[in-house]
Formats: sequence, structure tokens, C-alpha cells
Amino acid sequence: MRTRMRAWAVTAPGPIADRPVRLIERDVPEPGPGEVLVAISVCGVCRTDLHVVEGDLAVHREGVVPGHEVVGTVVGRSPGAERFAEGDRIGIAWLRSTCGSCQWCRTGRENLCRESRYTGWDADGGYAEYAVVPEAFAYRIPDEFDDEAAAPLLCAGIIGYRALRRANLPPGGRLGIYGFGGSAHLTAQIAIAQGAEVHVLTRGLHAQQHALDLGAASAGEAYAAPPVPLDAAILFAPVGDLVPVALEALADGGTLAVAGIHLSDVPVLNYQRHLFRERTLTSVTSNTRRDGEELLRLAARVGVRPTTTAYPLDAADRALADLSAGRFTGAAVLRVR
Repeated sequence: MRTRMRAWAVTAPGPIADRPVRLIERDVPEPGPGEVLVAISVCGVCRTDLHVVEGDLAVHREGVVPGHEVVGTVVGRSPGAERFAEGDRIGIAWLRSTCGSCQWCRTGRENLCRESRYTGWDADGGYAEYAVVPEAFAYRIPDEFDDEAAAPLLCAGIIGYRALRRANLPPGGRLGIYGFGGSAHLTAQIAIAQGAEVHVLTRGLHAQQHALDLGAASAGEAYAAPPVPLDAAILFAPVGDLVPVALEALADGGTLAVAGIHLSDVPVLNYQRHLFRERTLTSVTSNTRRDGEELLRLAARVGVRPTTTAYPLDAADRALADLSAGRFTGAAVLRVR
């Protein structure tokens, strides 16, 4: 097997226009205890990658390789790693490890573990030809999805699924979705398949049309009022100004879930307009492995079909720039092999 590989490293976090990531060559990593080595075929391009690259998230690892929606094949294992065999197709996601012993881990809420670590932030990720992952935090990929379709499910899909649960949408309820990128277009498909009436509020005519094509009941500008009061809403756009807008669109007792890891400052809220009548504002923090397993099974069962735009590995910087500018609908992926 090769000993060297191509990989993108964050050399100087900053605006994507300033080229904060560079394509370099480095050694193929070796799996440590309990880890497997994966030959990467596809890696999704997530907005969290953009936050890491541009410095919205604090640096956790100098020169980190971004990417945490990774699909590939097991090509090596450390002694004692037995969950997967060489040749198995697996996925590497955002959540990489937890302590396993704190109150959160013991009660099924490992997403809140203070010792949690993340792929593409604390450890090198999938903008590369190879990566290692603790086998306990990897996923088997359902046969229903090819590599390109599976990649966005590993973060965009999982986080959207958790956000949908956190939003407490009643059966057959009216769901508002603010922003319509990689995560939102997957969440909308799940909600519609479960009987929800989905209303999308987002910038860009192409994104609005994409929402309607997927079955949304309406699609309009992000700051516009939806045509009906919302029983629940999810904010995917990392824009704090939209928080009061979405709260004001909620019906009595509705919940707004903020799905992103990063959000610009939220304006001052007016209690009567935005929170009274038992409206709830909540956040979404990472995910549990159970969320991931449930999402992959559900997506396969209801026929979720990610919309993807593919880029070669060499064009990862262009993919991030296009993501920042909103130049594609759905999700972007890097084809590595």
C-alpha cells in the first residue's frame, strides 16, 4: 500500500478567499488502538468545515485536515479492532470519541460529553486519500446509498434528524425550515415522508425551487412570514438575525431548534412577541451514535435522495468557496477515488 497521500490542511484560518487551506502531501496515517484505516472514496463538504477553515471555530489542531462526511473502504486495522473486516464500506462522521464514563455518556446523551472529540477539528478528517477512525464511532453504510449519496447523510443528515426531533413537531404538523442547504434538504424529505407540511424560508430562487421540487408546501424569502403559523421550526442558516423572525412565526407552544454549531449574534428578543405563549428556543449540540444509526435506517426506509454536486479532491477549496457563496443546491461532495 502507498505510504504517502494527498490531503488538504488548514494552514492559516481565515476568509476562504485568502486560501486558508492548502493541498499538501503527507504520510498515510497508521491506525492506533481500536482504529481502522479507511481508503476514502467520497467526502462531503459541510458548512462546519467552512467554520473550521475560516476560523469561526477555535483551532483545536494545527494544520488539521477538514472533512467529516467520509465514505470509504477499510484497508487496515489495528490489533484488537474486530468490528469491521478489510473491504467493508463504512462512514466516518463528526462525533469521533467520548469519555464513556461521565453523566452524559452514562445516560445516553454522549453528545454533551465534555471530553468529546470531532473528526476534521480535533483529528484529521476526509479531505484526503486516507483517514483513520475509532471503529466504535464508524457506521456501516446501507446498501441503498452509493458513496456519493451516503456522504451528506453522515453529518447533514444526522444533525438535521436530531434537529427535527428537538423541534418537537407534532404528527402532521407545520414545519418551518430556515435556510435550505445540505442538511435542510435532507431534513425536509424526512419530515414530508412522515406527514409534515413543510414551509421553507431561504435566500435564492434556486434553493426555493429545490424545496418545492422536493415537496415543500411553500418556499419564500428567509425574512418573510410563512403563509401559516408554524408548529415547529428549524434554523439551519448560521444567521442570528433570523432567530426572532422564526420565533415570531411560531404558533402558540411552538419550538425553534437552532441546528448549527456556529451562529452570528442573536438580536435582543421581545418577550411578548417572541417567547410568550410557551414558545421555546433550543439548540442542537452534535449528535449521539444512536442518532446516526437511526437516521441511516430511516433515510433508507423512506427513500431520502441527497442532491449532490461533485468536485474532485483537488478542487476542495473551490467547493468551500461555492458553499460560502451559495452557488449550488443541496450538498457538495469531493470525489477522492
